[in-house]
Amino acid sequence: MASTKPTGKDGAQDNVTVDFSSRFAESKLFSQVFSHGMSLVEETADYLDGQGRQDARGLNRHAAIAYASESMRLTTRLMQLASWLLLRRAVIDGEMTIDEAEREKHRVNLEGVKPAISDKALNALPEELSSLITRSIRLHDRISKLDAMFNEEQRNSPEPEANPLEGQLDRLKAAFGPSE
Repeated sequence: MASTKPTGKDGAQDNVTVDFSSRFAESKLFSQVFSHGMSLVEETADYLDGQGRQDARGLNRHAAIAYASESMRLTTRLMQLASWLLLRRAVIDGEMTIDEAEREKHRVNLEGVKPAISDKALNALPEELSSLITRSIRLHDRISKLDAMFNEEQRNSPEPEANPLEGQLDRLKAAFGPSE
């Protein structure tokens, strides 16, 4: 969230805006969130393609249905979170502008992947899957909060001021012709 901080010699507010999204994106914290998210995606894929298949075979019918639906929700949730992280990383790396990322962000649906599992159903699942679901929910909560902060910052950011010399420059160009 953008805020002001004291910058004057006397500690008074000089109304310098601190851009949360830029600061966060360049921080060690973002790197940690990004690494954690991508590691969780990889760990989930490894489990579901390996040990998870074996774990699913040993479940009763009710638990097998819960396993199938929750593993699908888990992978969908993680793909949406990874998409959000990758958009932010693309902006940091200069591969996209913030405006381009915002236009692409409509494809990322953090609300549509909210957790929908009860504790009872979670406990009926294999321990490793339960752990992955719980960790993905924590990551979802964290990214949702960050996304809300970014959105709030954008809503509250002032429109860029027009260049006060622009009108005079236009008159000079009109008087002397286009420069080449």
